[in-house]
Amino acid sequence: MQSYPAFTAVPARRALTRPNPIPPPQYYRTPPPDPPKTDKPKREWPPAVRLYVQRSFAAENSIVDIGREEMELKLKKVISDAAESNTLHTVDWDNLPLPQQMIQAERMRIHTMNTSLTSAWRDLSTLNVQETNGISNDPLSKKRKSSDLAHGQNEQENLPPWRSTNTGGALEDRLTYADKRQRNDLVGKTPSKSQFNLESRKRRFEGGENGSTSTHPNMSTMGSSQMPDVEQGPVVGTCEKLEKKYFRLTSAPNPASVRPVPILEKTLDLLKKKWKSDNNYSYICDQFKSLRQDLTVQHIRNEFTVNVYEIHARIALEKGDLGEYNQCQTQLRVLYSSHLGGHPMEFKAYRILYFIHTRNRTEMNDILADLTPAEKKAPAIKHALDSRSALALGNYHRFFQLYLETPNMGAYLMDMFVSRERLAALTNICKAYKPDVKLRFLTEELGFESDEESARFLCDQGGQAFLEEREDGVRLLTGKVGNIFEGVKDAAFRKVDIKGQI
Repeated sequence: MQSYPAFTAVPARRALTRPNPIPPPQYYRTPPPDPPKTDKPKREWPPAVRLYVQRSFAAENSIVDIGREEMELKLKKVISDAAESNTLHTVDWDNLPLPQQMIQAERMRIHTMNTSLTSAWRDLSTLNVQETNGISNDPLSKKRKSSDLAHGQNEQENLPPWRSTNTGGALEDRLTYADKRQRNDLVGKTPSKSQFNLESRKRRFEGGENGSTSTHPNMSTMGSSQMPDVEQGPVVGTCEKLEKKYFRLTSAPNPASVRPVPILEKTLDLLKKKWKSDNNYSYICDQFKSLRQDLTVQHIRNEFTVNVYEIHARIALEKGDLGEYNQCQTQLRVLYSSHLGGHPMEFKAYRILYFIHTRNRTEMNDILADLTPAEKKAPAIKHALDSRSALALGNYHRFFQLYLETPNMGAYLMDMFVSRERLAALTNICKAYKPDVKLRFLTEELGFESDEESARFLCDQGGQAFLEEREDGVRLLTGKVGNIFEGVKDAAFRKVDIKGQI
């Protein structure tokens, strides 16, 4: 019996080079060769089409109001339509309008159509008004109420109904008659309550404080053709009363009820004395609004006007009336742009603090971009900018130091949002100082004037149960009250309730 070794014999290597590996056997079938590719037939564009495309992209044929993308879309549509209809060789490409010219023609056609429709509607409206009123073509007899004499409102009257945004009231409600009886007879209904209120308010303004009806020729009824047009120029007042109640104008102002500048200057001196002695804000605010109205209807824009608005804005700040303050601040921006004097640095600082209060980042960025290097160095504006920077960085220690050093009347504005910022700082203190802190520490850090004021603030925010009196003084249990202050802070930052925002 033949025996076999228990190993496989391997020939010995006689050189240092690596032997060539033996390729493994192939057990798969060679794939068949790919079929030859057949190129798709290319479309041969006629030379006239190529020249048409070149002319479309030529710089001398471009139109400013038509973009390249819009032109390319139109060109593609023109050529595609011709290719689909097999008219590439029959179209007169040399005389065919370019795509930008087609777009321009379409726009002109749409504009002409809209203009003709608008003109037709305007003519029809004028004809209906003349037939309803039975009035002549005299332009003075077609005047509407002076409250409707604004330029934008007159344009809306002439617009067709598909463009008009004013959908309230029928045509007969917008017509003006010299006599109420005439309107009632023609329309067949009694005057509305709002119309009656407008008439009574007009008579009250014309008669001044006594409410009597003036016999001045300019004080005729609202629909009279003798009413002065606001476009004829400013009113020159002749009234000599120092005090006059404020009434909202519903018609052209009567010169006999408007005070001239010398009388207004005496009125301002009287109001300043009465404010110091009586401190009656409702009376002072009404008188200042009447004074501002007389300045407006007479188109008076000078240093005296700036002084009136600045004084009224300061009084409104002192009483926390943001509505009146914003009206004054808005007008002061316009007056300051005319370089009429006043204190623009002071009120720009107020404006920055106001935007901190309202958290209006857009307006804040705008006013920061408009500030010049010289304005940023002004003490009031620098203080306002430092306050904004301290809040943005979360440096409440620096912010409350600035709060105690506020110049002018900026403290009245900061009082409107300092409680909110104290809550934010208090939540951070509760997280950083545990288990408790001294009440005196909170008084110094949060800008309170006394420990009693600090304790009252904590109690108002729901922390009265977490104040403990110990041998070294009163302490706040920050480890337990943090969640309560967090909820109150979220509610304070959720909404800023103001009116008359700029």
